[in-house]
Amino acid sequence: MRKGRIKIVLTTVFAVLAAVFFMSLVKQKKVLLNKMFIRESDAVGVDVSEYQDVIDMNELARQNVSFVIIRATEGSSLVDARFAENWGNAHHSSLTAGAYHFFSFDSPGTTQAENFINTVGDLNNDLIPVVDVEFYGDKNENPPAKEDVQRELKVYLDILEERYGVKPMIYCARPIWDSYIKDAFGEYPLWVRSVYYPAWFEFGSKWTMWQYQDTGILDGYSGYEKYIDLNVLNRNVSLEDIMVNQ
Repeated sequence: MRKGRIKIVLTTVFAVLAAVFFMSLVKQKKVLLNKMFIRESDAVGVDVSEYQDVIDMNELARQNVSFVIIRATEGSSLVDARFAENWGNAHHSSLTAGAYHFFSFDSPGTTQAENFINTVGDLNNDLIPVVDVEFYGDKNENPPAKEDVQRELKVYLDILEERYGVKPMIYCARPIWDSYIKDAFGEYPLWVRSVYYPAWFEFGSKWTMWQYQDTGILDGYSGYEKYIDLNVLNRNVSLEDIMVNQ
């Protein structure tokens, strides 16, 4: 009996240590756990910005990429230096294109919405507009007031919904979701960032798109940023479901 108990204890300790070691490799991105959950039949896409510099959209498409979401604007005045080029090239490829705005906690939602609309223009048979809400600078240590963020983000989203006739999609990681999004914007399509664990582990089934890796490497871009973000569409959603038809 005693030997049996010792064996059970040792087996349990070994299993726990193995699990801790495995999860440490996941956190160091030496083991890409999320890739195990991606099927060849899934709709996989990338999100890009000027950091990838010149991008060959046709080359991306040849690597089983279905869609590309391109940074257009940030805050009230910044325009991505490569947006116009990337936007045009995407529309001359087989990729489905979308545009995103990086939300600023330091400027009004009205002027941010104007910046996006003036830069992107019409969205017809393109993906619905996306707003990227994440901490930057010292905001993680000094989070903006919840009521201020929710007020200005709602202003931004309402203006875009009126302009394009669809609810924009919100991109966020779990801390932003918990702090600002879940109790005020639950009806909006959600693009979740979860690069260590499967999306369902952090968000359940309530997501439209999942950024599952931020260390992807593909052919077709020349910028100093060697990595490219990889995303996958929820299997219950099609690209046609999240396209603008004006």
